[in-house]
Amino acid sequence: MTRNDILDAAAQVFRQKGYHGASMSDIAEAVNLQKASLYHHVSSKQEILLALLERALGMLTDHIDSISSQPLSADERLRQMIRGYLSTLAANADLTAVLLFEHRSLDKKFHARHVPHRDKFEGLWRDVLNEGVNAGIFDCKDTAMATRALMGILNWTLTWYRPDGSKSIEQIADEYADLLMKGLLK
Repeated sequence: MTRNDILDAAAQVFRQKGYHGASMSDIAEAVNLQKASLYHHVSSKQEILLALLERALGMLTDHIDSISSQPLSADERLRQMIRGYLSTLAANADLTAVLLFEHRSLDKKFHARHVPHRDKFEGLWRDVLNEGVNAGIFDCKDTAMATRALMGILNWTLTWYRPDGSKSIEQIADEYADLLMKGLLK
């Protein structure tokens, strides 16, 4: 039994029951450990939550950073970032659901450690929007607000997307990119 096995199981338990509904006993049971043995690997549910948030945000930041640094126009990079982000959310649904829906459960001291990582991630999106504005590709008066709106749209997808649904995650990403960049008007 490794710490990664415990974190994987905890992500699944948190996604199913929510952070507050999940217990250390639930996590121990998911990895076939006694609760006392679980404490040999982790000290608290908060520690597990922080580790999951750091893992998810690190994975997403690395992936989006690799896309955002490509030598493409800002609009093409944004389209690829949307595709990459949604694909990563869907492929890691347990882990990313914890990031998106349970981050508010962090205690204040852990929350303070999490915020700079979140801000760095959001900065990647703002940077590509600002670059597009500066290049005359985008007409956006408030890139910080546009980033928050985009994150809201993308993040909420995890609540309703089904891999066996009528559209693939890539199709959804492309439709979101078209909606964002072309708008609703004819």
